[in-house]
Amino acid sequence: MSHDERVSCQQAAEPSYAACTGCSETSCSSYLAAESPSPTANPSINTIGETIVVMSGKGGVGKSTMAVNIAISLHMAGYRVGLLDSDIHGPSIPTMLGVTDGRILESDGHFLPIDAQGLKVISIGFFLENRDDAVIWRGPVKAGVITQFMNDVLWGELDYLIVDSPPGTGDEPLSVCQAITGKAAAVIVTTPQKVADVDVRKSISFCRDIGIPIRGIIENMSGFVCPHCGEKTALFGSGGGKALADEFLLPFLGEVPIDPAIVVSGDTGKPFLDRYRDSVSARVLNKILEPLTTTS
Repeated sequence: MSHDERVSCQQAAEPSYAACTGCSETSCSSYLAAESPSPTANPSINTIGETIVVMSGKGGVGKSTMAVNIAISLHMAGYRVGLLDSDIHGPSIPTMLGVTDGRILESDGHFLPIDAQGLKVISIGFFLENRDDAVIWRGPVKAGVITQFMNDVLWGELDYLIVDSPPGTGDEPLSVCQAITGKAAAVIVTTPQKVADVDVRKSISFCRDIGIPIRGIIENMSGFVCPHCGEKTALFGSGGGKALADEFLLPFLGEVPIDPAIVVSGDTGKPFLDRYRDSVSARVLNKILEPLTTTS
């Protein structure tokens, strides 16, 4: 199937998958989604201790950065960790882990995750022929593919599966949460300003409505600390995450400052907590993430 044919099939996909009728291509993700089972996890091939969904109602708050560094922090602590990128339209995990050229292999009908930085990783980015290709899918197709990522990837035995979610409370986080059968929790990421606070509230409601416990709230981009004088400037205000946690009676995990090294790490595929483990910001972030390794 050519690229244009695949895009046409993706654009036309409906719940009935009528657009696939007559098409003989069986490796297309639209076909795979249509054939995928209902969203329930398959415990026979994997053993996962806890699934932690990193989410926020707001885009641009640093969910992917937090997801990568949560996964790296747990790995550095000696845990077996998987990282699932459920952002179908904007997968950034391959870039942040330096594995944009990774390609998924199969074994006995199951996907083999990519090994990256000591993590087992799956992302739609590994399935794209060209990293600039747009994934033009409707909700049912996305849900089917995410269900496959949860069910048909050979994660093996993991202590933690970290899930990086796109903004909002729609198909992707719902599909992930419906496919979890074991222990599950969420970490909510926000930034200090009110415009983020308004959207993050929806993620809190989402978790409570579907019964996913919230391990805590992280306030990202919480001030810029001058590397020369040490003075902290609240570029986006301050205290929004703490106020939100207090209002909803949730744990406040802490504030992550703006650090140019975090940006460089994400762009170069070298996780911040590994590359800059002795920096002040890394020590702060490790302290924030420490409660995630304890029983909720």
